[in-house]
Amino acid sequence: QVQLVESGGGLVQAGDSLRLSCAASGFTFGSAAMGWFRQAPGKEHDFVAAISWSGSTDYSDSVKGRFTISRDNGKNTVFLQMNSLKPEDTAIYYCARKSGGFRPGYNRMSGLYDYWGQGTQVTVSS
Repeated sequence: QVQLVESGGGLVQAGDSLRLSCAASGFTFGSAAMGWFRQAPGKEHDFVAAISWSGSTDYSDSVKGRFTISRDNGKNTVFLQMNSLKPEDTAIYYCARKSGGFRPGYNRMSGLYDYWGQGTQVTVSS
């Protein structure tokens, strides 16, 4: 069965960095588009970043220039490098597999992702 397992979250101070990982199994990872979303308390899932099977990327405006999504198809893992963290980045971060592939304009729609991990908490103190 499809499994997505996130790791790497934690408590950091504003300006620090974190690297999240998402280990995937149960499907052909190398041909799948993947994404990262986050959910703050009382809010909806917000798009963070997406990556195609070949490495094309898409970012939300709020993280562009600070976060980098990447993948290692040989290790079935997608990463989210988060630099210059801000208190407003505090959320549970989820990785997800996108159905239908990487499509600019559609990558940000959470309903188009069919499998989700359990999430990892990121807390940024001021």
